[in-house]
Amino acid sequence: MFNVLITGSSSGIGLETANVLRQKGYNVFQTGRRNLNIDDYFNIELSCFEHAKMLYEKVIEKFGSIDILINNAGEYFYSPIERVQPYDIERVMMLNLSIPYYLSSLCVSQMKEKRFGRIINISSISASVGEANASLYAATKAGMYGMTKSLALELAQYNITVNCISPGWVETALMSDINEEDKAEILDVVPQRRFIQPIEISNLIKYLISEKAKGLTGQNINLCAGLSVGS
Repeated sequence: MFNVLITGSSSGIGLETANVLRQKGYNVFQTGRRNLNIDDYFNIELSCFEHAKMLYEKVIEKFGSIDILINNAGEYFYSPIERVQPYDIERVMMLNLSIPYYLSSLCVSQMKEKRFGRIINISSISASVGEANASLYAATKAGMYGMTKSLALELAQYNITVNCISPGWVETALMSDINEEDKAEILDVVPQRRFIQPIEISNLIKYLISEKAKGLTGQNINLCAGLSVGS
């Protein structure tokens, strides 16, 4: 069975995906900022390349290889551009784009040797439609899609697929910080008038890494309840 690394999997989309894939029989290694009392978990903040290398080595020590990489860790950042500080740019760029790229580079050699691999990048609908006061976040997520397309071309001959999922508003624990009035305003511009559930993203990931989706690569899928096509 294949070995899976999921970043940002101590809660929300990542945790749901870990549960779904483990139920399917995959060997799943999780990582995140929170302490979870589970096997095959590494509590680390992916704030630098050194931490990413530590994570990679931890998974290799445990499983021997990484066949499927799911780059889910990320940080939402909301601020008018004139208030964004250099350390904000460095931090958000590192977690949202540089670390996924670096982890991909670490995993690819073994994937090429096996002539099999799957890389799933979790982007955001903000990369496609834009979001006022979230330009830094949107820039990193748009960069992730550019990376996806280019890597898909580079790795296609090795039976390695690279795809991107761009969720809209997802109902996770973070939504509890939003009051009901603001939630109503958000839903007013979502055509389906609902939030995406984490299991929907997990099921899409399960499909994208399966043999049934071997011909699907370099794609960005907007899983957003219609948000990308207007209200």
